[in-house]
Amino acid sequence: MNRLTFHGHATFEIVTHEGTRLVVDPFLTSNPKATIGADYFCDRLDYVLLTHGHFDHVEDAWRILSETGATLISSVEICAYAETVLGHENNHGLSIGGGHDFPFGRVKMTTAIHGGRLDAEGGDGYTCPPGGFLLHLGKTRLYLAGDTALTADMQFLEDRVDIAVLPIGDNFTMGPEDAARAANLIKPRTVIPCHYGTWPPIEQDPERFRSLVEPRSDVLVLAPGETHEFE
Repeated sequence: MNRLTFHGHATFEIVTHEGTRLVVDPFLTSNPKATIGADYFCDRLDYVLLTHGHFDHVEDAWRILSETGATLISSVEICAYAETVLGHENNHGLSIGGGHDFPFGRVKMTTAIHGGRLDAEGGDGYTCPPGGFLLHLGKTRLYLAGDTALTADMQFLEDRVDIAVLPIGDNFTMGPEDAARAANLIKPRTVIPCHYGTWPPIEQDPERFRSLVEPRSDVLVLAPGETHEFE
């Protein structure tokens, strides 16, 4: 079985059935909801996936990459930053709509409507397009929307997603109503809300979100540290 663990805000850990370990948008040190620190990933990690460059998605990425030598999967611009500024050699850049087959499965970068600043020292020249990821892992298609508004492009994901991870915090991303509309466009089997409750501006009730989505899709609300297993 594959395992998806939520670590608060928009940070997710994936361990595939064959043991490959990935982290998506590692924001732990300054994350008031996180129950772990960056050290948790610094012993062994295979891949780091970054949807975009904002601080609350990349804070611990640079240290984790340095200490583990993990492969970075992100936009071409963020990968260029990692190589040129940090000297990190294991990078695989993607652009929106492009995908690649990795040993653990396929990763495709999807559209997200959000800001593109890279919050990193020396990152001024590496403004990046925000995105999401569609991962094919075993029998499951996992969509990590990233920080995004509701977009008509989501209709093209209909019946191509089994699990959708959607932001519901409002203010900086979709709120519950738009995220519920996104779920209705995508029609996944399961929806996992994220990017809410970290700070007052994005405080939301996930049970209200559940009421807007079910019974069309099941809503799985994960507390930080909780894991969902899938094939």
